[in-house]
Amino acid sequence: MPTTATASDSLDAPASSDADIAVIGAGVVGVCCALALARQGQRVLVLDPQPPGMGASFGNAGHLATEQVFPIADASILKRLPCMLLDPLGPLRLDWRHLPRGLPWFARLLWNLRPAPYRASVAGLSALNGASLDAWQRLLASVDAGTLLHQQGSVLAYEKPASLPLLEALAKRTRAQGVPVESWDAAALHAAAPELSPRLRGGLFFPATGHFLNPLRVVETLAEAARREGVRFLRERVSDGHTTTEGVTLTTTQRTLRVARVLIACGAHSAPLTAALTGIRVPLDTERGYHLMLPREQAQLPFAVTAFERRFIMTPLPDGLRLAGTVEFAGLERPPNLERAWQLHRLSKGLFTHQLDITDASAWMGFRPSLPDSLPIIDRARGGRVLLAFGHQHLGLTQAAISAEMIAALARSGDDTSATSGSSAASPAHDLPAFAPYRLTRFGRER
Repeated sequence: MPTTATASDSLDAPASSDADIAVIGAGVVGVCCALALARQGQRVLVLDPQPPGMGASFGNAGHLATEQVFPIADASILKRLPCMLLDPLGPLRLDWRHLPRGLPWFARLLWNLRPAPYRASVAGLSALNGASLDAWQRLLASVDAGTLLHQQGSVLAYEKPASLPLLEALAKRTRAQGVPVESWDAAALHAAAPELSPRLRGGLFFPATGHFLNPLRVVETLAEAARREGVRFLRERVSDGHTTTEGVTLTTTQRTLRVARVLIACGAHSAPLTAALTGIRVPLDTERGYHLMLPREQAQLPFAVTAFERRFIMTPLPDGLRLAGTVEFAGLERPPNLERAWQLHRLSKGLFTHQLDITDASAWMGFRPSLPDSLPIIDRARGGRVLLAFGHQHLGLTQAAISAEMIAALARSGDDTSATSGSSAASPAHDLPAFAPYRLTRFGRER
């Protein structure tokens, strides 16, 4: 989490023992989990130096990406990797100053490209994404905010004839994972989105996807609902912690807190605290993502459109058109390279029937927590005193609601350790994805 702490948004700091569980992280995953835990009757405290939703949740593409059931890399990327890495404004960038720290992560990524672990990652992503839309519908309906989700599908559009066989192969692979896919020709694409340029020849339409009209407002709405359930939010950074026989002791920038349990859900900042509380050093890195917000470009698209060859997404929001994408590996300390955000505008040229207006445009960068197998950690440790929900890479918004349901199930199941035993039938609730692919212990043993 960021190192700068600000004042609490609560008038009175809580006593050290009057919360059943402390949720560390007020992004979309943390807030969803806090609300789910509070609805179980638990006294919940959320700790984050920023207001709810002001980290990566603020600037994501807003896309409910249930169709993205494949890991962030596959064997086909290896041939293109050198050229991609050498292009400072390309879809993938590695800051060479980050290489010594990032090399072990990349080695694990390559190791996970072997057939068996790759299939396991696909299965894990498919299970989570397949349950995500229904989970979001349940959650938004429970706070009377269903209109925040626009369920009109999304399109992966292509320009070059040579891309068509690649898209057809992708459609076949995606359908095999149970994801609905429709192949659209140019006529179908332009009938649905007439503002798109004629140079786009068609694409794949994913009907079981959608986008959030305001990602930050989603988090704020859920945080307001959580407060009504008694959840308290403190703007403090957790710097350290340890488990005891009675619970968990946390050190923040302003106090020491003792709680029965803790949930680590602070995204890209989760690794140090996980190591302190469980003894397991997770190989967590950050995909730095950028967006460019164009407030003059409202109502240009009916749904999110991803440009296949150019590798970025365009999402229509009430406040304008959001261009988002690219992956940069440069760690948590380097300043943003906002030229990468402005590059998104250059990439958009020729994709519309008009030139996009960049007047009053704003650029942004955020940290997306990524593990080498592209799967999050949704688990518990230390006899249930430590819960974990992080590492969702660029699918945090998509998987937040179902992750919260899974965390609530783990919290309900007490000290029973079957949910992390590795059995595919270990889920405490029959309608949740099996917990085994998301267990913490795939990266080591507790010490």
